[in-house]
Amino acid sequence: MTDTVYTCDLQSPGLAPLRVPISITIIQDGDITCPEDTSVLTWNVTKAGHVAQAPCPESKRGIVRRFCAADGVWGPVHSSCTDARLLALFTRAKLLQAGQGSPAEEVPQILAQLPGQAAEASSPSDLLTLLSTMKYLAKAVAKARIQLDRSALKNLLIATDKVLDMDTRSLWTLAQARKPWAGSTLLLAVETLACSLCPQDHPFTFSLPNVLLQSQLFGPTFPADYSISFPTRPPLQAQIPRHSLAPLVRNGTEISITSLVLQKLDHLLPSNYGQGLGDSLYATPGLVLVISIMAGDQAFSQGEVIMDFGNTDGSPHCVFWDHSLFQGRGGWSKEGCQAQAASGSPTARCLCQHLTAFSVLMSPHTVPEEPALALLTQVGLGASILALLVCLGVYRLVWRVVVRNKVSYFRHATLLNMVLCLLAADTCFLGAPFLPPGPRSPLCLAATFLCHFLYLATFFWMLAQALVLAHQLLFVFHQLPKHRVLPLMVLLGYLCPLGLAGVTLGLYLPQGQYLREGECWLDGKGGALYTFVGPVLAIVGVNGLVLAMAMLKLLRPSLSEGPPAEKRQALLGVIKALLILTPIFGLTWGLGLATLLEEVSVVPHYIFTILNTLQGVFILLFGCLMDKKVQEALRKRFCRAQAPSSTISLSTNEGYILEHSKGGSDTARQMLQSEPHSDPCSCKGVEAMCLNPPDEPWPNALNSSCLPELSP
Repeated sequence: MTDTVYTCDLQSPGLAPLRVPISITIIQDGDITCPEDTSVLTWNVTKAGHVAQAPCPESKRGIVRRFCAADGVWGPVHSSCTDARLLALFTRAKLLQAGQGSPAEEVPQILAQLPGQAAEASSPSDLLTLLSTMKYLAKAVAKARIQLDRSALKNLLIATDKVLDMDTRSLWTLAQARKPWAGSTLLLAVETLACSLCPQDHPFTFSLPNVLLQSQLFGPTFPADYSISFPTRPPLQAQIPRHSLAPLVRNGTEISITSLVLQKLDHLLPSNYGQGLGDSLYATPGLVLVISIMAGDQAFSQGEVIMDFGNTDGSPHCVFWDHSLFQGRGGWSKEGCQAQAASGSPTARCLCQHLTAFSVLMSPHTVPEEPALALLTQVGLGASILALLVCLGVYRLVWRVVVRNKVSYFRHATLLNMVLCLLAADTCFLGAPFLPPGPRSPLCLAATFLCHFLYLATFFWMLAQALVLAHQLLFVFHQLPKHRVLPLMVLLGYLCPLGLAGVTLGLYLPQGQYLREGECWLDGKGGALYTFVGPVLAIVGVNGLVLAMAMLKLLRPSLSEGPPAEKRQALLGVIKALLILTPIFGLTWGLGLATLLEEVSVVPHYIFTILNTLQGVFILLFGCLMDKKVQEALRKRFCRAQAPSSTISLSTNEGYILEHSKGGSDTARQMLQSEPHSDPCSCKGVEAMCLNPPDEPWPNALNSSCLPELSP
């Protein structure tokens, strides 16, 4: 014989048929079984791999199940037993919500029994049934628009306090495994019932370990601002400006404001995060603040509210619980809320434009704000901007001298564009903190887009410089045509980053993941920041390969086989190449970005800030001033400024000079045919004179030389 399943059909006139399957298990000799157990309930002998069922104890309704493992050992007991009296209350509340019965009479009666039922709840089924009862009561009250007296509201708050104080491991965890949105159900029921107090029972204050409520009634005249404080840990304060309450008072209507604090509830809500918050786990302050306004029998959800959540660690995100998210199961949202810096206080201050259940989410791995780090950023950016301006001034003076050949032209053209992009980006980034943050601020959006585009353009011009260098290392005798290379460099240096910045704006701004909380920069929680980090790291990797190729070329065997002096010169050349190429190719920024992603301590942030903000100084020192041609051109320029007033035209050729010089042509020829001197502005036996057309504009730039003026 084998196991058999029988199906019983139950039919009744006027009702739908009910089909119930009944399983019959056959135990044969040699089958592995779990033995009979009568320790708490009576468990009969059960075949391995099957589930045994037993009725609930007296005063309980439901079934208890126990699994028999394959090795004949009993598993844990899973109970769906629910207290019979609680089930009766649940049935009454469900009928009231369906429109049967008198809510004005029965709701207070049911609420009066809830504290006792909450104290006796001993299973996840009891907890879920209790929460469902409160949910149906809230729906019945909202549907019938009835008001509760103080006694009924006290019973609700006492039951809520006991529910929040239930053991998390034995009750809440198991209940949430069956219904993850159980905490959201409790919050919706309590915030609906708490604002239903009769006007004659105001003001009303009630305090329990997990529940604190303050409700006040205001007439046509009310204080300048509504403010409330709660002695929680951390301390909590809330304020509603008068201008937000004034539109609610019409024709002498009275308004009631109810403030409710539910402690421990934030830990019972599911970890659902809306747009802009990402998938990271956040720390919460251990409480939820519910603020509601009633004008007559009408609830208002719009209004400005300012909240201080006390001292918190980490980066705050002001949020509220949106019951409409995640298919009605609820989730945290930051829509309409933003964090603000409290003047003279380290508290987390939130400003929201609507009324509901608020809290603050703390990023546990975010380094807190440090004034020294902000000051270092401003000082570093200021030094970088000044250095870049000096670099532009130097190029204004020496441009024609340093671009005598195509290789030099490409190198300095890319460097000049890097200077321009970085100068504009640093200036924009330095002024961004003075703009109003948020996606509704056009200036903040524009600053973020420009910073994203300009910093990317700086890196792409670094990539263009690296590609030119790689071409010269691999194809030594191949000349690059200027009319073909320049359009490609412009396409790579400007159009590519512009496209990336535009796609990022169009993709992440509608999702609320473009701007960082309280800042005019890309959001690090979504994918916006990765559209900057990804290309940067890729460019740094390519530049690193080019740098390694350059080092191998400098250390080729023909250089290392010479005498020790030549070896030392080769090593000095490698060091000089590293000092020049490393900052230009963005390895310092790559290091800064890598340390920024750690988000562990303050030290990586200081390293990133120093290397990042001083990039302009690095470009001036290693990319511009250490160039020999630039140095020689500057020396000639300063030498010309100190030369005698009598000058000769640059177009004067050697024959013209010899013919008209004092002292005879033979002496002049001897002087001009002498060996070149190490100092271009110093000639032995003659008076030096630097020549340059005074009216030559930049970038035609300087074409100076130092020619000897023969003495009589």
